[in-house]
Amino acid sequence: MCELYSKRDTLALRKKHIGPSCKVFFASDPIKIVRARRQYMFDENGEQYLDCINNVAHVGHCHPEVVKAALKQMELLNTNSRFLHDNIVEYAKRLSATLPEKLSVCYFTNSGSEANDLALRLARQFRGHQDVITLDHAYHGHLSSLIEISPYKFQKGKDVKKEFVHVAPTPDTYRGKYREDHADPASAYADEVKKIIEDAHNSGRKIAAFIAESMQSCGGQIIPPAGYFQKVAKYVHGAGGVFIADEVQVGFGRVGKHFWSFQMDGEDFVPDIVTMGKPMGNGHPVACVVTTKEIAEAFSSSGMEYFNTYGGNPVSCAVGLAVLDIIENEDLQGNATRVGNYLTELLKKQKAKHTLIGDIRGVGLFIGIDLVKDHLKRTPATAEAQHIIYKMKEKRVLLSADGPHRNVLKIKPPMCFTEEDAKFMVDQLDGVLTVLWRLVGIRGGCPLELCVPVLQMLKEAHVELLRDSTTGSRENPSRKRNGMCADTHSLLSKRLKT
Repeated sequence: MCELYSKRDTLALRKKHIGPSCKVFFASDPIKIVRARRQYMFDENGEQYLDCINNVAHVGHCHPEVVKAALKQMELLNTNSRFLHDNIVEYAKRLSATLPEKLSVCYFTNSGSEANDLALRLARQFRGHQDVITLDHAYHGHLSSLIEISPYKFQKGKDVKKEFVHVAPTPDTYRGKYREDHADPASAYADEVKKIIEDAHNSGRKIAAFIAESMQSCGGQIIPPAGYFQKVAKYVHGAGGVFIADEVQVGFGRVGKHFWSFQMDGEDFVPDIVTMGKPMGNGHPVACVVTTKEIAEAFSSSGMEYFNTYGGNPVSCAVGLAVLDIIENEDLQGNATRVGNYLTELLKKQKAKHTLIGDIRGVGLFIGIDLVKDHLKRTPATAEAQHIIYKMKEKRVLLSADGPHRNVLKIKPPMCFTEEDAKFMVDQLDGVLTVLWRLVGIRGGCPLELCVPVLQMLKEAHVELLRDSTTGSRENPSRKRNGMCADTHSLLSKRLKT
């Protein structure tokens, strides 16, 4: 495998030329990935990693049919959407066919962030209202307009919540305000939105939109209680606002039974606007906003043309059409159901075995493992989660941790993930949890504070890894593969060896 630079030099050049706020996975010991196929990624040494986190490569990394579609169209034509072309209308027709009938007008963009930004413009133009209700811990994109409505971001920075933004409690029945023992958590959480609307109206403000991921991803793999969205939509519509379903991370059959995650709430719930992105192009930058004819006409009545140079170009639409074909031809929705159910059952057995696991939640191939220090208090096990993802990396399994406390292990692999992959992942997780249990002597109800010395040692090891990987860099003029940092790869396990 040919490389331009050694791993050490790549890391040094990234530090020099790439913005410091652009983070990498496993920052203390990042992986250099040089190729990928289906659900596997490979580093510069040819080591294979099972990818459990990449929901962008939806139908599998480098799927040959996607590559073929892009190449074929790129050799023929790529231009903007002001010229007539069959690909954009065919793609819009195919996407609309997967949605409820009233959602029939498409606007193509290049990213989920662009799609959500446009959705806000549509919502605000529709009635002339400005205010937006969002969920706590939500993330909807990196544009300024979206950081403003993403507590996941603005609560961590120096920005303050804008007066036109209203934050509703996350409908989390495990760690939230209304939990699984509540008689009707859907109504209780929806009533929180109703109160926000009433308070906004009393202050002379008007609601343009309620926006939510159909299943919250960065917020910790949260599955809203059944009926929540219907009730919220009723209150929002009563206030003259629209409901925006953000399917950027969770659409295109990931939940298995349905093509879109919002459809889990039943046929009587239909959003006014749906945004989509990430999995849409299997790694190619394509995204879309789909809405009703009424909202689209209101947007057009402003007199301002909407034009996106690359949105809906022939190559992007060819790629998108190929992805739709693969989902159908390879029964990836069915696979999400079968493998997702199998994986969930395996994880539930691990929950019964390991006290660190507080909750297993998810649908299809969208699953979260909530790690806790105390089952009664549900205290987030943040440091332990970081330890686990690094140890899983050593076992060639890629996981990440997210949620407001960074204690939820996220599982959202390519849709070609198999039962064998699920078994391998869970076996490795079982091994990591078992070793951690032995290291810190967790037995019965003993407090996980016993982890502190080990986790401090882990932190020191990570600092040492980072220092070793960013010093002594020099250019690799031969451009040949250079297997670097063999010692640092094993440092972590040496420091925690039993």
